[in-house]
Amino acid sequence: MNTLTLEVRSPEEAMADFPRAWKTGEPQKSARISFASPELIWQVLTAKRWELLKALCGAGPVSIRGAARRIGRDVKAVHGDVTALLEAGVLDRAEGGGIVFPFEAVKVEFLLHAA
Repeated sequence: MNTLTLEVRSPEEAMADFPRAWKTGEPQKSARISFASPELIWQVLTAKRWELLKALCGAGPVSIRGAARRIGRDVKAVHGDVTALLEAGVLDRAEGGGIVFPFEAVKVEFLLHAA
């Protein structure tokens, strides 16, 4: 299954994996997007954007208007959410126009520590 993992890791931790991956040339088992804190994940992944991702999961290329129809929301509002998800690297632009969420699943991974 093609899975996107959203995780909380410092930039140093995330970059520590880069040299190993570069040297081995092995493909990643899953795509990963790292955030410096849980708050940053929730800033990008709001409830409305999560709803959008659920509608796009496995759907293939879709226009923004088509995505708005799928979830019953205003096109302008969905356009703003799509822009934020594109900037975060969660969505991709589809060839020939539109957007695509090229994953079949999303996993959100972080640990809450006692103060």
